Amino acid sequence: MKSKFLQPHFLLPLVLIGLLTGISGGWIRLGSLLIPLPSAAANHGLLMVGGFLGTLISIERAMVMSQKTWLLIPLLTGLSTIPFLMGNSETGLLLLMAGSLGLSVIMHLQTLKHPKFHTVLLYLGAASWFVGNFLAWQSGLIAAGSTWWIGFLMFTIVGERLELSQFLPVPSWSKNALKSLLALFSLGLIIPFHTWGNEIMGLSSLLISAWLLVFDMAKVASKKPGQFRYIGIGLRVGYVWLGLHGLILLGMESHALYYDLMLHTFFLGFTFSMIWAHAPIIFPTIFGIRETPFHPILWVSWLGFQLSLAGRIGMSVVGQFEFRKIFGVTNGYLILLHFILMAGIILWKMNQRKKLSSRVTEVTQRNSKNQSLFHTRV
Repeated sequence: MKSKFLQPHFLLPLVLIGLLTGISGGWIRLGSLLIPLPSAAANHGLLMVGGFLGTLISIERAMVMSQKTWLLIPLLTGLSTIPFLMGNSETGLLLLMAGSLGLSVIMHLQTLKHPKFHTVLLYLGAASWFVGNFLAWQSGLIAAGSTWWIGFLMFTIVGERLELSQFLPVPSWSKNALKSLLALFSLGLIIPFHTWGNEIMGLSSLLISAWLLVFDMAKVASKKPGQFRYIGIGLRVGYVWLGLHGLILLGMESHALYYDLMLHTFFLGFTFSMIWAHAPIIFPTIFGIRETPFHPILWVSWLGFQLSLAGRIGMSVVGQFEFRKIFGVTNGYLILLHFILMAGIILWKMNQRKKLSSRVTEVTQRNSKNQSLFHTRV
């Protein structure tokens, strides 16, 4: 396959299919049959974490490599949505295992080339994704892999935050503290979940969120105007969600919706807050565009997403299942709206740039013609 036929924007439809079907599966699990896809409901987590998030992260990491053939890795994970939707979970998991193993190879090579703490974390994230996919395939239980998928995104997101802020002055003791907290989190992954694993994961997640709130560059960015404030506030709200996730792991094990609360404070609250905040930085790099998907209008859908998620979590805690469904379905729509707005902003900016370029060309040609006439008369 020639590399010119393997470009990141060609994989975008697979990413969108993973997102759309994952959201529709979530709606069904909430009790709403807006898009009746039973296989999407059964494979909701695999579609969201593997087909959508895993493919997006794999594209990002493959684009760092010199050869575009590494984009075959996100192609495999993106294609996993097809067997999942056909009800063939085993084939879908095999594709995810192959893709996550491929991402681990990419990160192994990148770590050898740049042996820094943040690349090691990204490597651990990819390896955790593979372990989670393998455990889900081996046991036939999605829950067997879910904590390792949390590890995948925890290590990846913290690694990317450190990568983006690696040149900022941070006290050496704080870096060592973060390493200790991440080691504690790793211990929580290894220890069985319902013994001490959940408490250890909860405590470490709570402390990691506190570390990010204090030492991450988002604290500075949130005080600046425009896009910087959007990124900074978005990151810091995400860190609050991570802290809430930790508190739920620590103190709500007896709640009827414990598993649901634990997963969605992390995957929706923390992870999607990171996506919204990183999009203006990462999306132009991934897809090779000059325009950033930011406009103040994004605050509307961003706030709607946060409020609807808070409503869903709150109604889950108090056991109001009808309101939980309403907030949950609304949250899914707002995820889609936010992505649509970002796409629209990019297209609008591209159109504005094209118009400006046309006007500049027109003025240049007019001036050239006037100069020519002037010289002719002289």
